[in-house]
Amino acid sequence: MACLVSRTGRHLQRYDDLGRRQVVGCIPYRYKCCSDGSISDDWEVLVISSQKGHKMMFPKGGWEIDESREEAALRESLEEAGVLGNVECELGKWDFISKRNGTFYEGFMFPLLVKEELDFWPEQNVRRRTWMNVKEARDVCQHWWMKEALDILVERLNSMHQHKEQRNPLDAWLGATNCALS
Repeated sequence: MACLVSRTGRHLQRYDDLGRRQVVGCIPYRYKCCSDGSISDDWEVLVISSQKGHKMMFPKGGWEIDESREEAALRESLEEAGVLGNVECELGKWDFISKRNGTFYEGFMFPLLVKEELDFWPEQNVRRRTWMNVKEARDVCQHWWMKEALDILVERLNSMHQHKEQRNPLDAWLGATNCALS
């Protein structure tokens, strides 16, 4: 078994041309499984607590110079939430100011279709993780830009569901979801 630890420090941190720190996050989600083992069209998202308090959010952190945005999103979801999966198409880019430091940031968000939920992960002793429906997650999420990313994900998944109903079922896309996560 490999030893998993969170990256620390800012020596590899990326900044944009205006000097804003670049961060990457993801919205981990999964489809619920029915009692008969089939996959439903209902889904839920994973939120985590902040390290220094009880605020809830989605995993995010610094984008480093030795990784792509997608790799950073996957790393952050592993370090902070203990989940692995498929990083999907970017939800967008947001410019925001950190309330804690008054620092400007450029943030990118991705959906992460969760394939595996780990029992042990680097930040398990400093964070709580909770699966919730979209409304609950939107209510507890502390960052406006993450709420906007969630709204985009909802729209995208609803659109895919409507498209699926109009055509043959997308079994490959839904079938890859791990029902053992429920």
